[in-house]
Amino acid sequence: MTDLSAVKAQQQRTWALGDFAMIGWHTVFPGELMCEAAGLRAGQKVLDVATGSGNTALSAARRNCEAVGIDYVPGLIERARERAAAERLPARFEVGDCESIPFADGSFDVVLSVYGSIFAPQQELAATELLRVCRPGGTIGMANWTPEGFWGESFALLARYIPPAAGLRPATEWGTERRLRELFGDRISAMHIEPRSALFRFRSSRHWIEVFSTYFGPIMRTLETLDGQRRASYLADLESVLQRFNRSGDDTLVVSADYLEVVMTKR
Repeated sequence: MTDLSAVKAQQQRTWALGDFAMIGWHTVFPGELMCEAAGLRAGQKVLDVATGSGNTALSAARRNCEAVGIDYVPGLIERARERAAAERLPARFEVGDCESIPFADGSFDVVLSVYGSIFAPQQELAATELLRVCRPGGTIGMANWTPEGFWGESFALLARYIPPAAGLRPATEWGTERRLRELFGDRISAMHIEPRSALFRFRSSRHWIEVFSTYFGPIMRTLETLDGQRRASYLADLESVLQRFNRSGDDTLVVSADYLEVVMTKR
């Protein structure tokens, strides 16, 4: 049996490496789109689950919602609070786990998670928690990387070099309608799915690798773990993936990363 508490502890250490806030700003726009797709209204109570450095909670606060963000990495919560203070936004941020959200049943009108809850070791539990804290008739919105997109291939590449714990399902399964139906089932009354793509713009693939090797925990951990030859092999394979998804048409890098924008209504 896989020790899920050990898996989660390792995940927390991984996401705390580097400075994810330096990566997270690349996905500010999908958070803004998520708030629009969810049809936020001023005064609504909105929870952003696995908020990272606060992107989507801050987007909700800009729309005059009562926004709260949680994440299980304390350092990221501190960065989110710094951002809220700098922008003079009334968003609140607390340390919290997406598999055990620290709020009562039905506390929120809208519950969002942008590339967040999908990384939970226990997918069914994470889905149940999103539902639990949403009021009946409320909205659940997610942005989930797809298996066949850039991040799906990138995480699959990571798994080839550092195999995940036995029994864990890939995070990118959340980026398929079939898995979403399995996870949420008849506990929702409606589901709307919109395929989208997030763009990551860098000077070159070398620049992308330099930035993500410095700030992005999963890649940092992989490079620290692999020996010289396997490390070089991984970096070569990663460069190949980057070039395959490059849409720039010139010598710069514009990586197109597909995801599903999902909006659900809780029964």
